[in-house]
Amino acid sequence: MWIEIINGPNLHRLGKREPGIYGTVSMDSCLETLHQLYDDRLRLTYFQSNHEGALIDRLYESQDAGVDAFVLNAGAYTHTSLALADALRAITPPTIEVHISNVYQREELRQHSLLSSACQGVIVGFGMDGYRLAIEAILGGASPNR
Repeated sequence: MWIEIINGPNLHRLGKREPGIYGTVSMDSCLETLHQLYDDRLRLTYFQSNHEGALIDRLYESQDAGVDAFVLNAGAYTHTSLALADALRAITPPTIEVHISNVYQREELRQHSLLSSACQGVIVGFGMDGYRLAIEAILGGASPNR
């Protein structure tokens, strides 16, 4: 199985950006942990961009290349991008939306997602572990040690 994690704007700064909200774990460290847990069971790839069009292009390109599922943290585009929502509706692989922080404890604007209705599920507020939880959901709840 091939799962691609896609992160949106400013998420390349995880571990340094607002550690009180997003923690101190970098995305590189998170990916290293995920590869250790799942490398024998799945192909795990990663893409990050600060550009909305690049995220949309990547969804289509990865689908065309055969990806089985996406884990998407679209960052601020979650709350603003109809174009990204339309792209999610146009692709066939399931997508799990992830938010590191509990957006429901933040500004009102962040409490509404334009993407959620186009996703299979949403994981909110579990920090960087949200990426692992999304993979578990895609794999059907199987333990990474199975």
